[in-house]
Amino acid sequence: MADTTSPQRQPKTSRASVTKTPPKKKPVNGKAAAKPKARPKARNVMQLSDAEIHRLQRADLLLGISRHMAGIETLDEVLRELVDIVSRETHAERSSLFLNDMETGELYTRVAQGSNIREIRILNDSGIAGWVFSSGKGTLIDDAHADARFNKSIDEQTGFRTRSILCAPIKTVKGDIIGVVQALNKKDGRHHALFNKDDLEFLQDIATQAAVALQSTEFVERMQKKRSQEMEFLDVVSDVTSEINLNALLAKVMGEATRMLNAERSTLFLNDEKTNELWSMVGAGLNALEIRLPNHLGIAGTVFTSAKTINIPYAYADLRFNPAFDKKTGFFTRSILCTPVVNKEGKCIGVTQVLNKKGGPFSDEDEQRLKAFTAQISIGLENAKLFSDVQNMKNYNESMLESMSNAVVTTDEDGKIVTCNRAGYRIMKLEGEKDVIGKTADEFFAGENDWVLQTIKKVGETEVPDILMDAELTFGEEKTSANVTTLPLISSEGKKLGSMIMIEDISSEKRMKSTMSRYMDPGLADQLMAGGDEFLGGRSADATVLFSDIRSFTTLTEALGPQGTVALLNEYFTIMVDCITEEGGMLDKFIGDAIMAAFGIPVGHGDDEDRAMRASIKMLTSLADWNKVRAARGEMTIDHGLGLNTGNIVSGNIGSPKRMDYTMIGDGVNLAARLESACKQYHAHLLISEFTYKKLKGTYRIRDIDDVIVKGKTEPVGVYEVLDYHTDETFPNLMDGVNYFSEGRKHYRAGNWDKAIISFNDVLKANPRDELSNTYIERCTHLKTENPKDWNGVWVMKSK
Repeated sequence: MADTTSPQRQPKTSRASVTKTPPKKKPVNGKAAAKPKARPKARNVMQLSDAEIHRLQRADLLLGISRHMAGIETLDEVLRELVDIVSRETHAERSSLFLNDMETGELYTRVAQGSNIREIRILNDSGIAGWVFSSGKGTLIDDAHADARFNKSIDEQTGFRTRSILCAPIKTVKGDIIGVVQALNKKDGRHHALFNKDDLEFLQDIATQAAVALQSTEFVERMQKKRSQEMEFLDVVSDVTSEINLNALLAKVMGEATRMLNAERSTLFLNDEKTNELWSMVGAGLNALEIRLPNHLGIAGTVFTSAKTINIPYAYADLRFNPAFDKKTGFFTRSILCTPVVNKEGKCIGVTQVLNKKGGPFSDEDEQRLKAFTAQISIGLENAKLFSDVQNMKNYNESMLESMSNAVVTTDEDGKIVTCNRAGYRIMKLEGEKDVIGKTADEFFAGENDWVLQTIKKVGETEVPDILMDAELTFGEEKTSANVTTLPLISSEGKKLGSMIMIEDISSEKRMKSTMSRYMDPGLADQLMAGGDEFLGGRSADATVLFSDIRSFTTLTEALGPQGTVALLNEYFTIMVDCITEEGGMLDKFIGDAIMAAFGIPVGHGDDEDRAMRASIKMLTSLADWNKVRAARGEMTIDHGLGLNTGNIVSGNIGSPKRMDYTMIGDGVNLAARLESACKQYHAHLLISEFTYKKLKGTYRIRDIDDVIVKGKTEPVGVYEVLDYHTDETFPNLMDGVNYFSEGRKHYRAGNWDKAIISFNDVLKANPRDELSNTYIERCTHLKTENPKDWNGVWVMKSK
């Protein structure tokens, strides 16, 4: 008999069969028994033909293969043994066996590489193996490279030369095709030979015998894999859901999803309902980076908005995929599996995205496992998110208390003090927690402060807040004037939790600071208070002064009436003052509809000229935006002009003992006022002096418009117009216009009136609405007629 442990296709001898004569049957009911059919007579092996012996040997070999395969437990071993048998029995140089994966539509085989097993996959309708699988027919190919179905690139990659191919489908007893087996390059000794029909028939017989073993071992492997995955899945879910720190949970989920699906990367995005963004944390510790994207864009946004899973086998073939991320990171995305994270109420709270499964695209089983995983972790995510929100709220409340300048003390329902902020220690002259925390309110607010106890009891009984203004408290040996507010602390269920006492220090310093903060930035007020008499008593300093004034204000007041005028001014001043204080400027005063402000007092910044410029430009653009709103409401629009000058001024508390204001005086102030007024003559909105222009550090769109002697002065001053607030609509071809204007000014200073007129006309071609160019054309025409002999390019202003 053939060795079943290693079946071989070889001649076999057997002993002659022994024939026995069957006993004669007795008559039944007197009738002779029916004559039985004659059994085929056993024949001696020597009587068999060569063809019959060949068939017997093949049958014996196939039986041996079946027995041998029945003793193998794993699919990898079955595949390896069958490949060896096929190669040996068909005399092929190489052979391979592919099984069909119904979930992915691929044929796969496994190849040993050292101690590892590599799985190779191809589409089940490509190549010769795909054709055999799809058609269910075996094939003989004498010249592989001449067959259109053959993939020549495989030989090019491996260096192996495929000459002939023998390929047969693997069919079950029901006729289902579960794979293909193929042999390459038949050899007869040292010479190449061609496969024949007998080889194909034999290969099909081997495939049929192997089908049972392949089916059973594949089924066992699949069941073992599923059981292992289920146990692993339960362990993963248990481990992940036990984490309450949100960032740590995100890292765990991403790590487990990557490992569970044998992928390269994964990301868990959660939805931020406040910003409508999907966000996640990438990295850990100090290198952690938060990434955000709109919750309706890209593949993640599509999954979030639709709450449906997307499985993309080829990312670059999908129009929803944005390859810019790959270009930015250097990562190459091949396949994507993205699943919504849905909570128990059925609301989508995020998405889990897994990239690049190793070995091929994601399968339906991967999709189901990721869905189950996200369904289990959604509860843990919401718990961690809730914990994070509570922790953030706690940190926010603690930070808010610590940042407050008022003392805040809270007691529990038993009257014990449980919290006191930093300001409380300072105002109440306390050294540490031992002086206040854990003490009862009766013990702490004793003696001269016992009136606080009565307030706490009254608030506790009535549950109505109490406010006492300008009360007197004694801490140590010092008396403190304070506003004391007592509030009841009540839970959402209406249960009494304790009381909160807020103590606002209203010392004289604080009162003065509060007053000063009304007309300057609070930060400036702090520095001013710290400087004391050095600032308040009067000092000389360089500063940039700003003046602004509403145009045609009288016409506005007549149209609006008293109440409308006051409402307009309040809204206008609010917008303008915000622009000034944002750049660290100090509001000096309102003069009717005008504003007077300064940059550089009481404290300089080193870039006060640029701060004044930015504030002025912002005032003009903010007014334009406000005018759009007014026009949409059917209200009159507003126009204003601004002047800036940098120079030496005197600042300090100026006034009478009954009424004093911190203000400024000097020539630097007067020139700023003159420039603001000159805006009308120059058809401009923002004029600056040469003294401001020379100190600017930033880059702005500015044109030199004149050298003038203002009223009351004898020396000329250079005047510049700032154009940064303009748009392409309000000043088209701006830089061309500025260049033509500069050329015209050069000819104007030199007394070349005709050339100057040509240049100013060029400005009007670029911007027909530039009234200043018309003004200069009129000037040149006038000066051309007068032809002044002592012309030096300076214009004398006749009015303020």
